[in-house]
Amino acid sequence: MYTIQVRMRKLGKKNRDAIAPVAFELAARPETVRELIIELTKQGVAAYNARKDEGQIVPHLTIQEIADQATSGKVAFHLRGGNDADPDAAVENALQCFEDGIFRVFAGDEELEKLDQKIPWSEETIFTFVRLTMLAGW
Repeated sequence: MYTIQVRMRKLGKKNRDAIAPVAFELAARPETVRELIIELTKQGVAAYNARKDEGQIVPHLTIQEIADQATSGKVAFHLRGGNDADPDAAVENALQCFEDGIFRVFAGDEELEKLDQKIPWSEETIFTFVRLTMLAGW
């Protein structure tokens, strides 16, 4: 297993420095941007599918949950349902979004611009994904 640190940011959001990196466990160290996006997308889909049907019968939010969610600009019950997300379609979509400039990826301070670009690894590389359009979904 290989652990990487990933941060996700949205343009225009306050508290940019408050976003803590999240650890992801990968089967192997990705060598290219394409491999990185594919592995993270598959993990995201698996996590979504695992939690989409969780929830409470009578949803409610505590004052603390409302305050925590308000800092991100959206307060929601996080109830989901319906069909599972398709990992292959999600990967295809994520790769196309990267090519279309919907989001950018940085390894430390270096922008990774091409899908087949080699990742410049160091001991403490933190990846940052920046969504550039407000309609991209997260």
